[in-house]
Amino acid sequence: MQRPSVADKRRAFRALHQQGCFVLPNPWDIGSARMLQHLGFAGLASTSTGFAWASGRPDYAVHRTEVLRHLRALCLAVDIPVNADFESGFARDPEGVAVSVRLAVDTGVAGLSIEDRNLDGSPDELYDVPEAVKRVRAAREAIDSSGADVILVARTEILLIDSSATGTAIDKLAAFAEAGADCLYAPGVQKRDDIAALVRAVSPKPLNVVMSAPGLTVAELADLGVRRISIGGALARVAWAAAIGAAEKIKGGSFDGLAGGTPGTRLNGMFGQFD
Repeated sequence: MQRPSVADKRRAFRALHQQGCFVLPNPWDIGSARMLQHLGFAGLASTSTGFAWASGRPDYAVHRTEVLRHLRALCLAVDIPVNADFESGFARDPEGVAVSVRLAVDTGVAGLSIEDRNLDGSPDELYDVPEAVKRVRAAREAIDSSGADVILVARTEILLIDSSATGTAIDKLAAFAEAGADCLYAPGVQKRDDIAALVRAVSPKPLNVVMSAPGLTVAELADLGVRRISIGGALARVAWAAAIGAAEKIKGGSFDGLAGGTPGTRLNGMFGQFD
């Protein structure tokens, strides 16, 4: 059977955003990406945290070249679309963001996100609205000039810093939508009323909500008007928790932590389909 082309995957990804609600889980390597495709998900998103941890580093400590190599590997490994967690575009100015976005498009991604975190400032410093909008507009222009049908996701990190700043988040997302973002995202929103307010603010464009812990169900989020649900580094944290827990038991002299492992026959069968 012929594998889908990059254009095929991009068309499929855009269609996912046009109606309904879908879950976009976040793999951190080729194995986790292929596992999620095997389980039937229609699309994937990379995770900057998950990839950094798999590389033995903290979040925001991986260089652009490594991220681009990682994105290309993910896109080649699976037959479903991949959205890139592209942090702040790995650049200080809008022109640099445009260069980075063009490089990301070349990896085969079907979407990419640009956030408003200023990595040159304090950990909680974000670009103000005018500068953040310039960066989103630069990303939009870079995608358009490439001729690629890539979804642009614009996100603000303000609710991760101040969970009560819903009004500020709404203002930023509305400005990003006006600047050409296809999908909007404010990680940290949790309350039903706040989610509904964000949905209304960016409508008819889709809103992404990240679920990092138990809470609202897919059906409940869909009822609120959420179009897309991701999980960030949450699945990677679950995997690390299982591995750390088992290793700590071994360090203490017991192998009981190995009892819950997935059978090798299941894993071999899962990954054998990709040969």
